Amino acid sequence: MVTISSPDPRRWWALAALVASMLTLGFDMTILNVALPTMARDLGASTGEQQWMADAYVVVFAALMLPAGLLGDRFGRRRMLIAGLGVFLAGSLAGALADGVTAVIAARAVMGVGAALVTPLALSVLPSLFAPEERTKAVGIVSAGSTLGLPLGPIIGGWLLDHYWWGSVFLVNLPMAAVGIAACVFLLPETRDPASPKVDATSTALTAAGLGALIYAIIEAPTRGWTDPLVLALLGAAAVLIAALVLRERRTARPMLDMTLLAQRGFLFNALAATLVMFVLSGLMFLLPPYLQAVLGHDALGTGVRLLPLMGGLTVAARAAQPVVARFGSRAVVSAGLVVLAFAALLGSRTTVDSGYGFTALWLTVAGAGFGLSIVPAMSGALGTLPTDRAGWGSPHAFKAVGEARAC
Repeated sequence: MVTISSPDPRRWWALAALVASMLTLGFDMTILNVALPTMARDLGASTGEQQWMADAYVVVFAALMLPAGLLGDRFGRRRMLIAGLGVFLAGSLAGALADGVTAVIAARAVMGVGAALVTPLALSVLPSLFAPEERTKAVGIVSAGSTLGLPLGPIIGGWLLDHYWWGSVFLVNLPMAAVGIAACVFLLPETRDPASPKVDATSTALTAAGLGALIYAIIEAPTRGWTDPLVLALLGAAAVLIAALVLRERRTARPMLDMTLLAQRGFLFNALAATLVMFVLSGLMFLLPPYLQAVLGHDALGTGVRLLPLMGGLTVAARAAQPVVARFGSRAVVSAGLVVLAFAALLGSRTTVDSGYGFTALWLTVAGAGFGLSIVPAMSGALGTLPTDRAGWGSPHAFKAVGEARAC
């Protein structure tokens, strides 16, 4: 187990590297949606092909995230972070050079592999860098970097499409990923769990197939309907595969997925809260751009700018969360954040075509405050319940995969 004997003076530079990495991944949850109409025209993509150009990233990302966290525990978190950023960089370059729909979909899938490696491990290295009294602040900064990429995606994508060809939305990832790789090499310490279980190919396949089927069903259900035979078959297959995974892991002496963590009330509460919050956030980021463009008539760049109240509320609340947690405890603050988020959802449900942007900006700010009060304490609280040597599997980001599937 890794312990912190004295604060590493380079820890804040290392944190900046992690923020750059997460910012890049945040871009790709939203930036492609701005470019899809242009890509459809230039590549002759149908509506279904456009959907898969966006969804390939999310399906692979969600299916591989849990095994990726274990790989970091076993083979070294810094090493796997560097590998993930390298894969993500290669996929981005392939996307920029793609000349057909199939090539774009394949590139997005490769990027999803890289993102699955980076996302759970970016938070899992924090316990080796920061003492508990600094960890909430560090988690807040990294989480803000990831979330900041969501509204920045449409802004950057809109500007790039005004000046360059559609492949530029992929090229923007290259310098950020390269900086992240260099910083990981020179600034991050290597941490691992020598006693981590071996990678079980069967459990990995069950995890990937089960989560993949579940995410595929969630993506297809809005178009096909929840009673569509394919959607029902996918949901049934996901239930069977995940049940088989649980049974296999419970019978294994050294399981890949430590189910005992779910028996810890603190970890379970914070993990569920983080999942719920990311589900809501990703759903908002999916619905708001079409509303701002199709209903209120703003262009892609203007849409991105008008999402900033969400980030403003999140940033302020995230900064205020640390002292509030110290006084009242993380569970009370997370619960309060969920209440604020529910109130914002109630306001948002009152939005009509005649509401105007002022009302939308109001409830977006409230929603951002709810996100900031809940997501940072939830992630920090979940990390705080884990031993450092199991941080890779237990990273709260591993629980947001289903939520982020709503982004597509």
